[in-house]
Amino acid sequence: MARFLIVEARFYDHLNDMLVDGARSTLVAAGHDAEVLTVPGALEIPGAIATIAESNQYDGFVAIGVVIRGETYHFEIVAGESARGIMALTMDGIAIGNGILTVENEEQALVRADKSRKDKGGEAAKAAMAMLALQERFA
Repeated sequence: MARFLIVEARFYDHLNDMLVDGARSTLVAAGHDAEVLTVPGALEIPGAIATIAESNQYDGFVAIGVVIRGETYHFEIVAGESARGIMALTMDGIAIGNGILTVENEEQALVRADKSRKDKGGEAAKAAMAMLALQERFA
């Protein structure tokens, strides 16, 4: 059994609930322990994971959040920089599944967050488990 931390940027409660449920359900069904930590926004997720990973309390992480395009350039910064931060951490050997949705509108987010449709929370958990398995195989 591995320990995973789901790090969520809670902004759209109903969407985050679906994503977290998908991630947690997938991890638990695979026999793993899953806890949830909430951070202020998607830009804070990589920093939180980097800090917590140093504690060696968790074997892997699932990043959860929703970024919906608005009228300003802020969407591009949040979407790009959160993804860049997570990618940098994976290159450092941290097992992370990226479940931060970057979408045009709420309907796209609903389709992706819903466990009975695209289940991106569950997919992110599967990615985190796959990266952990890869690390263990080549450790």
